[in-house]
Amino acid sequence: MVSLKLQKRLAASVLKCGRRKIWLDPNEINEISLANSRRNVAKLHRDGLIIKKPTIVHSRARVTLRNEAKRKGRHTGTGKRRGTANARLPFKVLWMRRIRVLRRLLRKMRDAKKIDKHIYHSLYMLAKGNMFKNKRVLLETIHEMKAEKVKEKALAEQADARKLRAKNRVDRRSQREAKKAADDSISAES
Repeated sequence: MVSLKLQKRLAASVLKCGRRKIWLDPNEINEISLANSRRNVAKLHRDGLIIKKPTIVHSRARVTLRNEAKRKGRHTGTGKRRGTANARLPFKVLWMRRIRVLRRLLRKMRDAKKIDKHIYHSLYMLAKGNMFKNKRVLLETIHEMKAEKVKEKALAEQADARKLRAKNRVDRRSQREAKKAADDSISAES
C-alpha cells in the first residue's frame, strides 16, 4: 500500500485543519499518491477525492438540563458537596450583602428626614456590631426608637408644664401673702 503521509500533511495545510480531519478516498489511492504539491492537493479537494471531515459535536444538552435541575435545587444534597459551606458561599459575601442593605436603608431614612443624625449614627454602629439580622429587625428598632423619642418629648413637655404651673402657683401665693401683709399693716395703723 502506498504511503499518503505527504498528501495528508499537505491537505491539512491547504484546508487549514488537523490531519485527523482529512479523509482520503480509499478507492482513488493511486491518483492521490501522484499529488505531490499543494496545488495538486487543492485540485483533488475540488474534485472530492480529499474531504475535510465535519467537526465532532460535543453536545451540552445534558449539561443544560442538569443545570436547570440544579437551579430548582436538585443534585445539591450533602453527598454532592465537595467544599465547605464557607467555600461554597463565603460568610463574608453574606455579611457584605446584609450590611449594604442595612446601611442603604439607614442612609435613605436619614436623607428623607425620617430619622435624625443621632439615631442614624447609633443605629449605624449597632448594624456594624451585628445587631440586626435583617431589614425587618432594623425597621422595628427604628420605629421603637422613634416612639421612645416621642414619648420622652411628651414627658419633657408635661414636666415643663407642671413646673410652670407650680411657679405660677408660688407667684400667686406670694402675691396673696404680700397683699395680706399690706392689708394687715393698713388695718393695724388705723
